[in-house]
Amino acid sequence: MNNFSFQFSYRVGVADINYGGHVANSAVLNFFQDARIAYLAGLGPYSEIDLGGCGIIMPEAHVLYRKEMFLGEQLRIGVKSRDLKRSNWVMEYRIERESELTAEGETPLICFNYQTRKPCRIPVEFRTALTTFEEL
Repeated sequence: MNNFSFQFSYRVGVADINYGGHVANSAVLNFFQDARIAYLAGLGPYSEIDLGGCGIIMPEAHVLYRKEMFLGEQLRIGVKSRDLKRSNWVMEYRIERESELTAEGETPLICFNYQTRKPCRIPVEFRTALTTFEEL
């Protein structure tokens, strides 16, 4: 987890569990989202719908499930950003339970103007906050 610039703590709740008695596939994407929201808020007054003039949209998500996760377990979710371009970048995630990898993945993110319904450039202040935090 050392190479992840941000870490988020999460306790697995009953709503995260599926009929198999372990964390549902869809819950892992929610874990990523919760960690992403905390990451953005940690950079400044930012959220998924407001990066200082625009929001983000996620065209796809990649998840690799490595180990089962169960009700009540305490997880650490690492988040980092990479591949910063003009209007998009990639966020990586790593989920661990007591230093054991349980899932990992990435989500490409595109800056999106919800008024015009079109992609847009990454706002300058947000780009500065992101590059400073990640040392990009």
